[in-house]
This record gives sequence, structure tokens and C-alpha cells, in this order.
Amino acid sequence: MKRTVLAIDIGSTKVCALIAEIDEDNGAQIIGAGISKAQGLRKGSITNIELASKSIKSALNDAKRVAGTELRSAVVTISGAYTKSLNSSGIVNIPNKEITLNEIQRVMHTSLYNANIPNEFEVLHALPYNFKVDDQDFIEDPLGMNAARLEVETHIITTQKSNLNNLRKAVKAAGVDVESVVLSGYASAIAVLNADEKELGAAVVDMGGNTSNIVIHAGHAIRYNDFLGVGSNHITNDLSMALHTPLHTADNVKITYGSLYAPSNDLIELPVIGDENSTHEVSLEVVHNVIYARVEETLMIIAQSIEKSGLKEHMGAGVVLTGGFTKIEGLRELAVAILDNMPVRLAKPTDVGGLFDTLRDPSYSGAVGLIKYMAGDFTPYEIDVNRRMRHNGEEPAMHPHHPSHDELPNFEPSAPLSTPEPAATPPIKEEKKAEPTKMVNIGSNKSVQNDQPNPLSKFWNWATQLF
Repeated sequence: MKRTVLAIDIGSTKVCALIAEIDEDNGAQIIGAGISKAQGLRKGSITNIELASKSIKSALNDAKRVAGTELRSAVVTISGAYTKSLNSSGIVNIPNKEITLNEIQRVMHTSLYNANIPNEFEVLHALPYNFKVDDQDFIEDPLGMNAARLEVETHIITTQKSNLNNLRKAVKAAGVDVESVVLSGYASAIAVLNADEKELGAAVVDMGGNTSNIVIHAGHAIRYNDFLGVGSNHITNDLSMALHTPLHTADNVKITYGSLYAPSNDLIELPVIGDENSTHEVSLEVVHNVIYARVEETLMIIAQSIEKSGLKEHMGAGVVLTGGFTKIEGLRELAVAILDNMPVRLAKPTDVGGLFDTLRDPSYSGAVGLIKYMAGDFTPYEIDVNRRMRHNGEEPAMHPHHPSHDELPNFEPSAPLSTPEPAATPPIKEEKKAEPTKMVNIGSNKSVQNDQPNPLSKFWNWATQLF
């Protein structure tokens, strides 16, 4: 059965809303898109809820008009501006010697419990990068394996609660609820990385208008993320000051003459700041020098961030650059020179069906990545912002909707239910209806289901029928 999803990418310079239909095989077709200029945002974070919600509403209304459909909830990106990341680990015993989703959920919950997360921060993603089964390291997927002990190492991304609440408020004011929140760099990585790059390890840098987000993928998982307050608007500002011309003219100069190749000595006529009726002539060489200096500085900041990560040797596929900034001519060659001759690729989002032509642009990587995330294209196991475990299994129809009330975890259909009594059937049916995504609620550490029927679990089932 097809389901319709709404994705809102809130960037530093634009808001992009996409509506897509996802079929049973997790194939996505974009049926509506809307783009608006970002207002009330600074460096990707909300500074004015009213203005931000107007931007979101404008993009949303355009997307709804094209799609001809109404949606009440959305998955939204959040900037890496106020995120803090840490690594943690967890270990659990396997009572029945076979690893089920229950054990994976428990071990990931344990790693979250062991992490020292400050009170004012909330978890965005907990992403496992190393499962260890008994003494065997780097297990890709432990599900169904025989073992006595399961360990996990996770990369946990947290953000300030106030930042998350402001984002929710702005989206709510635009008329939709926030169903889930995804780090923008993570969404961009989903949109541009291919299987080989995930396997070999790569850094994905989404270079936007005011900000750049970097994530390093190694061993099929995110190991590092960083936020850099540099973007293509800094070039515009530099040009405006150096050429003494208004910002909108400087932006046009950047788009028209933005090249890192050897400049010509031609002169261009530009209006003067404060008196746009009078003009002055400027050499293209000056334009080139200003652009080159700023791009070089930006790439050096990216190089420092990669160095700081300590994961350089895990990046066999090199660096993947995406975002609007990458449209500057000659960027790849300069990046190779500054990034110690590492392989560099300029990437556009991978194709999804439907109204995709306008989105074949590096500046839409975040928005397309959200749609792919909704279609189940994420790290095989993950704890999301709602403290639910997402499991990217073989089965189709992943949908990150979750019921608001607390209920029993919903695991693989293959996991035996704890009791054969007919009384237990109705809640299980309801549960599958409410959670078609195989999401596990890990808000509570109590493991309700077990592989072996025992009097305690029978009593639990009987008690849940009564209350």
C-alpha cells in the first residue's frame, strides 16, 4: 500500500518542502515540491519563530498545491549548529543464546544509558558503528546470530532541547506536527553516498549558503559529525565589501563570474552601495581574487575538521562535496590540492522518481535525503529523536509514525510471542496496525517479551488485558 510522506529541509538560506509517495518496495516518487527563502533563521537555527514559520508555510503550501494532498505531520532537518556528539558503548547477555531485535534494542538502550548526556541536551540519533558478538568485532548485522554476549559502540548526536523545541514550534505554527527530526548532514549523506563509498568510508560535506555540515561515514555508519559556520554567502559579503556594491549585485557577480580558473582582465560595470544610479568599473581579476581567497579558506576549515576527527585513514573513498556552494567552477581541483590529494567528488542527490528534474541540484541533497530516510534508507539500526529504535530490515513499508501512548515493543514477526493464550491476540493486532515500521519503543528498559513462555510473562499478558 502506498503512503504519502512530507519532508521539510530547513536550510540556512532556503526552506524546501517535498511530498512523496512511497510504495511497498520502498520506491519513492516525488509528487510535490515547494521552495521559499529562509527567514527568521541564522546559521540554520531559528532566531524568529514567526518569520521561520512563514517561510516553512510558504514552501509547504506550494508543495501541497502541486501534490493536491493534505498532510498533518512531517519529518524535518535540524542544523548541526547546536549539536554535541559523543561515543558510548553497551553490553548485554543473551539469555536464549540467539540475538533477536529485543537484544539489539536492549544493548543500544544500554549504550544510551551509559552515555553522559547533559540535562539540557536531547538525543537526535544514536547510531551503532560496531557490533561485537562474543569476541568477534565489526559484525554488520547481529540479528539471528548465536551468542552469549552482545556489545555495541554507538555514535550519539545530541542537540540543545531549546533548539529542538523552537524548531517544533515553528513547524507547528506552519500547520503541521513534527513526526521526526533528522540531522541535516545525515540526510545529505543518505542522498549522495553510494554503496562503495559507505563501505570504504567517506566524508560528506554539505556546503550551503551560511553553513557547512560535515559527517564522516566509516564502516556503513556515521562516526563523526561537525558544523562549520562558513558558506557561499560569505563570498557574497566579501564581494560586496571589496567591490563596494550592493549585496544582490554581489550575489549576481558570484553566480555569473564565480570561477576559480585563471581570470580575464575584462572590466564589469557595477552599481555603488548607497547610490545605485551611479556605477563604477571593476576588473574581473579582483572578483576572482576575492572568490579564490574565501573558497580556499573554507576548504582549509573543512580540512582541519577532517583532521580533528582522527578518521582520515578510514576514509578510503575520500571526500564528497554537495550543496549550493559546489556550483563554483574549479572547486573540485582546488579541494584536491588543499585536502592532501584525497579523492574528491562533487555530488548531486541520487535520483528518486517523480517530479525530480528541478531537484537534480546539489542544493537539494538534504531534502531528497529526508525522503530516502522515510523510505527506509538509513543505518540498519538507529534510535531516533523519539527514543524509538528504527530497524531497516528487508520488509517493505517503513513508516516512522509512532503511537503516542506507551505500548509493548513490536519486534520481528519471527520472534515468538510470549504466550499462546487467545487473550493476547487483540493487543498484538492493534500494535501492528499502529506501528507498521517495526519501531521499538525504548522509553522503558523493561523487557516485556521473552523467547521462553514463563509464568511471569503469562501473568503480564493477563494483567495487560485487565488494565
